[in-house]
Amino acid sequence: MKNLELYIHIPFCIKKCDYCDFLSGEASAFEKKEYIRALLNEIKYQAYDCEDYEVSTIYFGGGTPSTLKAQVIDSILQEIYKYLHVKKDAEITIECNPGTVEREKLALYRLSGINRLSFGLQSANNQELKMLGRIHSYEDFLESYDAARKAGFENINVDVMSALPAQTVISYEITLKNVLRLKPEHISAYSLMIEKDTPFYERYSEDEYIRAAGGKPKYLPSEEEERRMYKLTKELLAEHGYNRYEISNYAREGYECKHNVGYWRRENYIGMGIGASSLFENTRFHNTDIMFEYRKCNFEREDEEVLTKKAQMEEFMFLGLRMTNGISRADFKEAFGMEIEGAYGPALAKLTSEGYLEKREGRIFFTEAGIDVSNTLLTEFLL
Repeated sequence: MKNLELYIHIPFCIKKCDYCDFLSGEASAFEKKEYIRALLNEIKYQAYDCEDYEVSTIYFGGGTPSTLKAQVIDSILQEIYKYLHVKKDAEITIECNPGTVEREKLALYRLSGINRLSFGLQSANNQELKMLGRIHSYEDFLESYDAARKAGFENINVDVMSALPAQTVISYEITLKNVLRLKPEHISAYSLMIEKDTPFYERYSEDEYIRAAGGKPKYLPSEEEERRMYKLTKELLAEHGYNRYEISNYAREGYECKHNVGYWRRENYIGMGIGASSLFENTRFHNTDIMFEYRKCNFEREDEEVLTKKAQMEEFMFLGLRMTNGISRADFKEAFGMEIEGAYGPALAKLTSEGYLEKREGRIFFTEAGIDVSNTLLTEFLL
């Protein structure tokens, strides 16, 4: 049976963070109940196309999935187990905000089959958390993390963010060291992006400043400070035994996030829930992003696009080169019936001569210098 990944979107938050542009927000108990009813129906609906597939990973994202009762999460998983073929060793992840889980909820997660947690810490500095509009403190995170370990979870990710308002290189270093002391199996380290239609976009316009109490200007970190934070992340995590397996993701050996690796390798995945995206047999589509329509059980595919061979090649390169072990020549030839040089010879030669690409043992991957400027370099692989 072919591998299939599932993404389950839970769009509810206690409070939406000021930097967040995801499809999420606050909701009443009735709205949540109606959404879950529709989601359970979608699982049955999508299962008809997935009879010949085996689910290797399930990922609950949001929003904040952990705001729901554990029994609700269990009901979703039971419906998945009932209608789809789920591998016995499937990786099942749920995103959790600190302060939204306690030992009993976590114990129920484990009984439901969840075996991986992802905590959105972002910063160990309470002032920085307040600037982000987070609802938790660092102390809340420590309590939640400790409860997770006591509940028996042995695969935990912690998200951290750099280039935050009023953040310094020193305060970011303290966050990293505090997280490293806890020895999570996985760390995702992202730089803040200011997205349109968020409070941050209005707050940090081209002038890039905020005014703290008393009107004193507090600038966003400079480009030089951002570079220092980026370098610090690589060095500190490497010193503590974390392998950088993707541009923003680090893991102890054997704890790479299988779900995300599947995205980068273009595995088939189905997204369920409002606005969720899918890639199924080289066809991309997404669900409606209108809550009223979704709750009416409108599961029609929107913006469906059957990818051309050219588009598939581009995705193969764009996504695969995000990983530090890059792409396989053999996989390219098997997928497209040609040697990789037949499509990308000049680009590969150019980037290799400039020291940005390396070729070894049948694989092609970015060097450290290439990873640092990968967003720019990936345009070389547009056909």
